[in-house]
Amino acid sequence: MASDELHANGDAAADGTVSWGELLAETETRLTQGAIDDASVSARRIVEEASGFEDAELNSGLHEPATVRGVAKLDAMVARRLTGEPLQYVLGRWAFRTLDLMVDKRVLIPRPETEEVAGWALDELSDVRSGPAIAVDLGTGSGAIGLSILAEAPDVDVWLTDVSTDALAVARANLVGLSLSAARGRVAHGSWFDALPDELAGTIDLVVSNPPYVPDSAELDATVADWEPPSALFAGPDGRDDLDALAAQVTRWLKPGGAFVVELSPEQAEGFAAHLEPAFDNVRIRHDLSGRARAVVARAPLASSG
Repeated sequence: MASDELHANGDAAADGTVSWGELLAETETRLTQGAIDDASVSARRIVEEASGFEDAELNSGLHEPATVRGVAKLDAMVARRLTGEPLQYVLGRWAFRTLDLMVDKRVLIPRPETEEVAGWALDELSDVRSGPAIAVDLGTGSGAIGLSILAEAPDVDVWLTDVSTDALAVARANLVGLSLSAARGRVAHGSWFDALPDELAGTIDLVVSNPPYVPDSAELDATVADWEPPSALFAGPDGRDDLDALAAQVTRWLKPGGAFVVELSPEQAEGFAAHLEPAFDNVRIRHDLSGRARAVVARAPLASSG
């Protein structure tokens, strides 16, 4: 189904002669012919977005005639997907835990492993706080982790920080678009802890981050390398530059007993955990559902060493 054929179908749609079911089948065929690996999934998600039918609703709506506007939207999304652009960017949104996040090329695509990291951060926050609390999501990107904390943990003020103004624009849009508490969610620009006001030092219950941790020389899949922002991926020769920058400052900002949760690559977990042990209590490596080391979790000492 070439682009001009989709437009022809759009004209037919005005007469009610083309159904969403027909367009779904044609879209899957075109994506398959274009060597898109997840052609079936992409076709269904694109048709859902174009038609306005969500999930199971599409099954009952497949017999409905497509609209001209819907076909035009479908045509544009299919064309983008055929270039190899990730489905998440084509749709402009993606699910993350309880949230439906706006995402585009300014931010990393939210991943299932990071959903687990957000869950571990919420667990740590529950353990360390006894009332209202402060959490900071450093390098927030789309806001996925910080906004999940805001949505799922009551009485927690959440700071969302990033050095990228483009990323912060996405996080801010998600904060507003998700109707989360603007009073409890704050967006701040700056490199790591530089984004925070000095008065927060020593008062934070949780610092969580999914920083860049890919070595500069690493070869990534084209769907990542060609589309996602490099500044959110690469972090020096061994991928440790930003991890070490966080570790160097985090103890100053955490309250006694506060939690530090950081996502990293499986190969970095043991070395980074060992790096934290002299300054932290209860340093642990957390494994994702595939069994791979995915995060290091640590607690600041209850008594200051001075």
